[in-house]
Amino acid sequence: MLTRATSTLSAILVDDEQLACEELSYLLKEFPDVEVLGTGRNGLEAVKLIENLEPDVVFLDVQMPGLDGFGVIQKLRDKNIPLPHFILATAYDQYAIEAFRWEALDYLLKPIEKERLALAVERARKAITETKSPQTEGPVLKLGPQRTKLLVKSNNRNFIVDAQDVVYATIDDGLITVVATNVEGESNYRTIEELQSNLDPDTFWRVHRSFLVNIHRIKEVIPWFKSSFQLRMDDKKQSEIPVSRVQTKRLRALLKL
Repeated sequence: MLTRATSTLSAILVDDEQLACEELSYLLKEFPDVEVLGTGRNGLEAVKLIENLEPDVVFLDVQMPGLDGFGVIQKLRDKNIPLPHFILATAYDQYAIEAFRWEALDYLLKPIEKERLALAVERARKAITETKSPQTEGPVLKLGPQRTKLLVKSNNRNFIVDAQDVVYATIDDGLITVVATNVEGESNYRTIEELQSNLDPDTFWRVHRSFLVNIHRIKEVIPWFKSSFQLRMDDKKQSEIPVSRVQTKRLRALLKL
């Protein structure tokens, strides 16, 4: 996953028991470099929070109704979302072996002790430090010939769209949707990275792992959660697109926010 040029460890807490979540949040206040971005009460909320907020680490309950902790990890893998580090928490020790099969960073037994939590946080710090790169915030793209036309499939028809008319593109469950000024439909590209590498890098910006936007089609910048932003685009639906925490710094520099 993408890492930040900062010592702050961003975290999400997910537990279907509110008291357990509040207790963990309280314990984490003893660690000033840990920033809790949000909390969730079930697996589906966990997937959404991870996708939108891109945390470094997720403290995740194992037993939850519907989608359990292991199901959350599988769902993220199915959606090809880069995984954060997971610290699993449960009142039962029989899940420990399973947790490490799922490559969990650590495994905490409830009630969580402060000393044991400190070890888990330190392990997370070390893991994130080891993955940081001194180069760029994002992956280096191998740029091929930049395309000025794109194929967009809509209602069983193939439309040719000028790249400059593309407002944004998004991916969900492996399917890329292109939203242009006069048409919305599916792209034949397999990944956002592949689409981005074929477009003008000065025009198209990967503001979120799931969104690629045309910077000339941004209509409004909206302050959002935890000092981040959303972009309102100038398509017919006035779509609002989240800016990842990784890209917020670039947005501030670009628009002098």
